[in-house]
Amino acid sequence: MKHLLSLLFFILFYGFSQFVNAQDCKVLVLKIDSIYTGKCKKGFAHGKGTAIGEDTYKGKFVKGWPSGKGTYTWANGDSYTGDFQEGKRFGEGKLTIKGIDRDSIMDGLWENDIYLGAKPKKPKVIIKEQIDRYTFRKIGDGKDRVLINFLQNGLPNKTLENLTINTSSGTETRLGNSTGYEFIDFPVTIRVSYSTMNKLNTMRHEALFEFKITEPGDWVLNLVN
Repeated sequence: MKHLLSLLFFILFYGFSQFVNAQDCKVLVLKIDSIYTGKCKKGFAHGKGTAIGEDTYKGKFVKGWPSGKGTYTWANGDSYTGDFQEGKRFGEGKLTIKGIDRDSIMDGLWENDIYLGAKPKKPKVIIKEQIDRYTFRKIGDGKDRVLINFLQNGLPNKTLENLTINTSSGTETRLGNSTGYEFIDFPVTIRVSYSTMNKLNTMRHEALFEFKITEPGDWVLNLVN
C-alpha cells in the first residue's frame, strides 16, 4: 500500500510539474495562448504541442509560433489542417467552414493566410516503355512550352535514332540539346518514341513515353536511358 501511494504521489507530482512547465512555454498567437501542453525550448512552445484559448491548435510549433503541420480549430467550429509558417496558413492545407446544410471546403495552396487555389495536378504518365527514369520540372509561367532532354549516363544521349514526337497542340521548337513544342494549349498530351542503345551500349531498345500535362507553364522533361 505504501509503495502504491508513493507511485501515485510521483505520478501526480510529475504530471503537475509538466503542466507548470508547459505554462512557462509562450505561445505567440493570442487566441490560443491560455493553456499549452507539449514540448518547449528556451521559454517558447517548440515541437509538437497543443495550445488552447478562444481557439485551439494542435501540431508543430517553432519558437512559439504554429509552424509545420497542424490543425487549427476556431471557436465557431471552422478548422484548417495543413501547413503553417509563423502562425499563418502557408503551404498546402484544407480549410473546412461549417455550414447548416453542408460544410464548405477550400483545399489547396496557401500563402500568408490567403488561399491561392487548388493544388496543380502533376503530369500524368500514360505509357512508359524502356525508360530508366524520368523527371518533370516546371521552370516558369512565361511560356506555354514543353522541352524534352534525352540523357544517358549523365550526358545527352548520342545513340538516339528514329525520334518521333506527336502532340495534341503546339509548334515544334529546339533550344540547345532540348527539343519540344511551344505555343501549347493545355491540357496537352505528348507521345515520344525513339530507338536508343542501353547505358552499357550492348543492346538497342525501342523506347516509348506518353504523358499528359494539365497545368499551363514552361515545362522540362528529362528522359533517361
